[in-house]
This record gives sequence, C-alpha cells and structure tokens, in this order.
Amino acid sequence: MEGALVTLLGIAQDGGVPQAGCTKPCCMNEFGGPTRNRNPVALGITTSEGSRHLVEASRTLSSQLIIWSSSDGKPIDKVDSVWLSHAHLGHTDGLGQFGHEAWGAKGITLHASKSMIDVISNSPLLSPLFSNDHLIPEIFETGEKVDLSESIQITPIKVPHRDENSDTHAFIIQSNHKRLLFLPDHDSWQETLNFHSQEDPLSWFKSMFVDIVLLDGTFWSSDELGGNAKKIGHPPVEETLELIGRRKPNDPRVIFFHFNHTNPLHLESSAETAKVRAMGWEVARQPMTFTI
Repeated sequence: MEGALVTLLGIAQDGGVPQAGCTKPCCMNEFGGPTRNRNPVALGITTSEGSRHLVEASRTLSSQLIIWSSSDGKPIDKVDSVWLSHAHLGHTDGLGQFGHEAWGAKGITLHASKSMIDVISNSPLLSPLFSNDHLIPEIFETGEKVDLSESIQITPIKVPHRDENSDTHAFIIQSNHKRLLFLPDHDSWQETLNFHSQEDPLSWFKSMFVDIVLLDGTFWSSDELGGNAKKIGHPPVEETLELIGRRKPNDPRVIFFHFNHTNPLHLESSAETAKVRAMGWEVARQPMTFTI
C-alpha cells in the first residue's frame, strides 16, 4: 500500500441510526432496526508506515475501531492522532472514551482549531483529558498542511456552519497520488461558495484538486423534520444534485454521507438512492475504504 488506506467508519449524522426518541419506521424497522445500526460519521486513516489517525470522535468509537481493524487487518490498540472538525456533540462525544474511565490512552495528539481546543479546555468533564495527558492539544491553522507521515498530509479548510461553540473545518487528506475532501457539515452552498470565492461546487472541488469528495448529505430535502430541516442548515442533496448535474469524465467522485435518520439515502432500494447513482454520483455505505 502506498500512501494510506482511509476507512469510512460511519455514515450517519450526529444522532446515528436508530436515533434516540425516534419511533418512526426509519428507526424502528425500515433501515434502522437493531441489526442495521449506522454509526455517526468518522474516518480512520492508516498510513503505509503504519501510523493510525482518527477523524472525529463519536460515541460509537469502540465499534468503529472494530470496523477499522477489519479494514486494515490488525487489531487497534493505539491511535497516533485525533482530528476534530467542530464542536457539535456527535463529532466529539467519544472523546471521553480516551480517558481513565475507559481506554486510558496516553499521549494521543489532538488536532483541532483554537476555538475547539478552548471548548475542551473549558469543560470540567473533558479538560482532564488534557491535564492527565490522555490527549495532547495541537492547534492547527486554516489552510496549513500538517504531515501525518512521510507520505500523507492533512489540510484544514474552514467552512461556514452554525459556529456557536467553535469554528468548523473540512479536511483535505492527501498523498502524492490522490486527494480526498472530508466535508460532513456546512450550512449552505451560497455561504460556502461565497466564503471561498467560487461559483459552483464542482469548480470549488476542482480548485482544490480533489479526487474524492465525502460530502454533506444530511437531508434529502428541506421537507424533512416537518420542514424544520432548513432551519438546521446543511444543503439538501436535492439542491446539491441540481448544482452539480450529471457526472462528467473529469469530475471527482462525490460520495454523499452524514445522513440524518430520516434521509431515504439510508435505504438501498429507495428512489432517491437510485437517482444519485443514475447521475453518476455515489451514496456512502458503512464501511467503505479508499486508497490514496
């Protein structure tokens, strides 16, 4: 393996599937039954040198580590670094598992923005992760490349997204051969494209020279959640498809993920899944692997 093996450890939005308190068919029997759980979004990166790096820390960390070990063929009892995109709970509520109540890990580098590090430092529940050296904080700067190994780098890319507790970043994970964009959360295409001075999503992706895009697909339409999806943010997949059209030969792979429990893209046989694929794009499944 050259570069790294990237494993998608979850495809669901922060609440996972089934989601607590949901008694609708989507969580009870349609695609959220007890044998078909979906983890919140996370990535596992295994470099060719053997180091391991986790993107996001969800509450299903233990099952995600099993998925990760299955993909690269070795049990996981060590993680070299953790990367956090923002402070919303589904992306951070697994942090406590690194502490003495659970794993009791030591010396794992935690890469995050200053505002994200401040959230942890100021939390009575999470700050002992730093003071007891379970996690070692390392502040990254937007747009600055960080080496994971001799062959793999990560670059944080700032995006607009309900930044009530911290700012929000996407990540470009790259080798000498391929570049993967991890973008689970942003508020709207208008805000994101304006922020990056781009006219449309594909132009933005191509400006970053990415080959694979793991893209925010939280809601299929703004009608989900009784019409309240629009208030929460996240561009609906329907809107994104209108903007990117059918895939052309030189377009990157766009793979939708981070699905809310109500999103019909969870269902393999849905018309919505068929539409995405008919247009040449992809629907994430748990797990998926990418060699970069």
